[in-house]
Amino acid sequence: MGLVTGFLEIERKERPYDKVEARLKTWKEFVHPLPPAEVSRQGARCMDCGIPFCHNGCPVNNIIPEWNELVRRDRWRDALEVLHSTNNFPEFTGRICPAPCEAACTLNIDDNPVTIKSIECAIVDRGWEEGWIQPLVAAKKTGKRVAVVGSGPAGMACAQQLARAGHSVTLFEKADRIGGLLRYGIPDFKMEKHLIDRRMRQMEAEGVEFRTGVEVGATLAVKSLLEGYDAVALTGGAEWPRDLPIPGRELAGIHFAMDFLVPQNKRVAGDEEARAAPKGTISAKGKHVVVIGGGDTGSDCVGTSNRQGAASVTQLEVMPRPPEKENKALTWPDWPLKMRTSSSHEEGAERDFAVLTKRALGRDGKVEALECVRVTLAGGAMKEIEGSGFQLKADLVLLAMGFLGPRKPGMVEQAGVALDGRGNVAANVQDYRTSVPRLFAAGDMRRGQSLVVWAIREGRQCARAIDESLMGGSALPR
Repeated sequence: MGLVTGFLEIERKERPYDKVEARLKTWKEFVHPLPPAEVSRQGARCMDCGIPFCHNGCPVNNIIPEWNELVRRDRWRDALEVLHSTNNFPEFTGRICPAPCEAACTLNIDDNPVTIKSIECAIVDRGWEEGWIQPLVAAKKTGKRVAVVGSGPAGMACAQQLARAGHSVTLFEKADRIGGLLRYGIPDFKMEKHLIDRRMRQMEAEGVEFRTGVEVGATLAVKSLLEGYDAVALTGGAEWPRDLPIPGRELAGIHFAMDFLVPQNKRVAGDEEARAAPKGTISAKGKHVVVIGGGDTGSDCVGTSNRQGAASVTQLEVMPRPPEKENKALTWPDWPLKMRTSSSHEEGAERDFAVLTKRALGRDGKVEALECVRVTLAGGAMKEIEGSGFQLKADLVLLAMGFLGPRKPGMVEQAGVALDGRGNVAANVQDYRTSVPRLFAAGDMRRGQSLVVWAIREGRQCARAIDESLMGGSALPR
């Protein structure tokens, strides 16, 4: 490293946000990039730590110290090449990844890690602005045909890598647009969708064929794919939401998070209301909203509710309130359990922990309140605290309690693949093969609900496994 004392001389500086009152009026991104000179200074904070624990923290194995140093030296194009060598879509991860690399950074021992995520995003954004990012077209075709089913980050990464290896790739998506949960699950204020469109144009130029509105297992049989292609990759995600089986669950006004988030993303995309919400409009405007579930999806529901004009937003979590600060000696460099406040929480939300929802109360078939009780963890089991019951006003209840794995009806059942103990499609991370010949699986469909960065990694590795199976070897990186 060129500036070994950079971490002592330069303070950490993050990207600034628009003020809350301004960003609540728009669905656009509100994070402002740092000037290139400041990004270079931030790259200079990357210390010569000997063992780059950030590598261990990053699922796609980003070569972080190298591109930090290249940015410090103002060699942005070289930094982009290093960044793209491990990550197909840094503009996605630079916006929505929770940055486990920063948690693993040696400087995080003092709560002052390198701004790795900001630097990553700055590198790729500049690459697009300068015109450095161009299609990488294979020198020759292999004559092999591969189908990829599901166009989320795992499917997109898998398809792009296979096309660059010279295979003819068709990417199937049941929705009307490419992107999976990147497109319809993540709100535009966290990641605008023109970023996906731009990558699609690159992938099309590289030879990927996109087919939307095709639901494999319904409108197209798995058998037909296996008959028409040399290999098939299942990258359909984990779309089976965890339900809340309580009395009153049938009341109107209680919805899964995705039934709320997806139509809003379609409205932002310009769809008319009937097309955006064919099952009926779900709006938080003027309502007392309760979000059940304390993760990222719950946070997205909070931000969306506030932008729609909710009267109030309350987010409930059944687990105890985490500590404000982790025990570094116990957790570092692993991902720590600690209190995390997202930008959506800062925009306005009441957060309550160790709360179990017991019953939904309503009138005329509509939810009006939730009956809750406080709980404590005792001997690894959840125990209700006697006399702690209370009611919470609720006109709209959004269930954001995570996902149980891939949906079984349709493609998974029709494929006849073996499942693991958690209900995911069984395949290992060496060859990504399922129990059915020529059928592979990657991403959340294989590993369960996870991060975008893990999906990209699995998509890349699955592409290499498919390439090896078809050609006897592969030049693709893992």
